[in-house]
Amino acid sequence: MKKRLGNAAVKTVLLLLGAAFCAPIPVLLSGSIMSRYELLQNLTPLTADGERFITWSFFPLWPTFAHYTKLLFQTPQFFIVFWNSMKLVACILLGQLLIAVPAAWAFAVYPFRFRRLLFTLYVVLMLMPFQVTMLSSYLVLDGLSLMNSHKAIILPAVFSTYPVFLVYRGFCSLPKGLIEAARIDGAGEWTIFAMLGLPLASGGILSAAVLGFLEYWSLIEQPLAFLKDQSLWPLSLYLPEISLEQAGYSFAASVITLIPAVFVFLSGREYLEQGIAASGLKE
Repeated sequence: MKKRLGNAAVKTVLLLLGAAFCAPIPVLLSGSIMSRYELLQNLTPLTADGERFITWSFFPLWPTFAHYTKLLFQTPQFFIVFWNSMKLVACILLGQLLIAVPAAWAFAVYPFRFRRLLFTLYVVLMLMPFQVTMLSSYLVLDGLSLMNSHKAIILPAVFSTYPVFLVYRGFCSLPKGLIEAARIDGAGEWTIFAMLGLPLASGGILSAAVLGFLEYWSLIEQPLAFLKDQSLWPLSLYLPEISLEQAGYSFAASVITLIPAVFVFLSGREYLEQGIAASGLKE
């Protein structure tokens, strides 16, 4: 009986925490279809000097899709920043696929000299936050004349160490005997990599892609540090530029921004769980 009550209490706490974390989503959805007058009426206490609190209704009194209409059909700037985000994420993920996957295969399969030392260095670099490397990255990019261009965002991210670590764990799960058997049968290294490595470690590769999309879709610090021209900004920097008087457009833009991330997360949730589980395993 005590065990059942304990399990019920744990489930109740987890449900309440889950509801608290998911609460912003209903707020976004309701705010995006709320009329401008109702939004101003509810959010005015934010800028007032009084002690009133904001009010909110998850079911708007006068629902409207005017915010979506203006955002999608009368705001060219939104399409520019949306395309910038798509371009940045696509180039980064493609570059990581071309760089990180072969690097992870080399770390996992070939016993070259100083392999563990070099991989440890990779892990250390992975743990360093952007604030630590921001100045050195700025100096290098400025020396290469890449500042204020999308290359300043794409190139450092392409050579990120985290996807190497994640995909490496997937390759380590491959049976060594299977690779040796393929070599004995006369298969070349590229054939083994393409026909055995990639299919059997696809979970780690896809989990790295899902995590990469979720991270680079919401970049803020790197574009702020390396991009001066606002026409090059991604979608994540467009949202803070919307004022309180245009709160409806901000809610609508937030919903549209959220859709690709939710779609990618739900589509790759299984691979994401596999990649996270694999990254916690010891060699």
